Amino acid sequence: MAMRTQEPRARHERYCAEIELQVRKLRGLVTSGADLSATVPTCPDWSLEQLLRHTGGAMRWVELNVRTRAKEEVPEADVPLYEGPEPQGDPAALDAWLAECGEMAVATLREAGPEAPVWSWGWEHSAGFWARRVALELVVHGADAALTVGRAVEVAPEIAADAIDEWLEIVEFVQRTVPHDEAAELRGPGRSIHLHATDTAAEFDAEWVVELTEDVVRWRRGHEKATVALRGPLTEVLLAFYRRLPLDSGELQVLGDRELLEFWLKRATFG
Repeated sequence: MAMRTQEPRARHERYCAEIELQVRKLRGLVTSGADLSATVPTCPDWSLEQLLRHTGGAMRWVELNVRTRAKEEVPEADVPLYEGPEPQGDPAALDAWLAECGEMAVATLREAGPEAPVWSWGWEHSAGFWARRVALELVVHGADAALTVGRAVEVAPEIAADAIDEWLEIVEFVQRTVPHDEAAELRGPGRSIHLHATDTAAEFDAEWVVELTEDVVRWRRGHEKATVALRGPLTEVLLAFYRRLPLDSGELQVLGDRELLEFWLKRATFG
């Protein structure tokens, strides 16, 4: 079932389960002997260990915000063990810390439920917002980690489609709330982007239309002609849209104004 059609508690639980799955995958890389000093090709400023520490720290930060029902942002400096275990390059210590990060985050999110009021930087101020945000961030950073060690990236269709939804929601939100940021150059009359997953069942409705109007960026699910279209398997479309894969990767196809899509990918980097 598509995520957006599930009732809130079922959706919340699905996100919690995805967090658990993604943490297991990350831990599997650590315990399988992956080179923790390897450069992450999609985040070249980070080593694999730095990526994993960032991911675990984010879970701990969200956990503390949700557990305390924060009314304003909790500083990262107030989060115990935010930066991870003291020894660098120690797979056993890193694995144990990641396990604890995931267990803490999921337990707190499940206890809170989707409607618990919590500060957020976004358009919803609830534990449900954070369950979704953590799950989808882990999906993308899990892909970063997999690509670093040469493993295939596998994402459940309903989660991959929801990750595209959320990214477009972030773009729309930032355009409304930070109208003078550099991405304002995206706006202009008569331009649009179509994303089309070619390998999903009809129930996922995995097609998107993004309209770049003079006033705002708007999006919706649907099949329509556009200035440029990105077609391919859903996971590849997701990773390309998040700038994790080149547009010429795998089975991806770009039809129409490629420069517009490249301009979008260059500018829509917030969130």
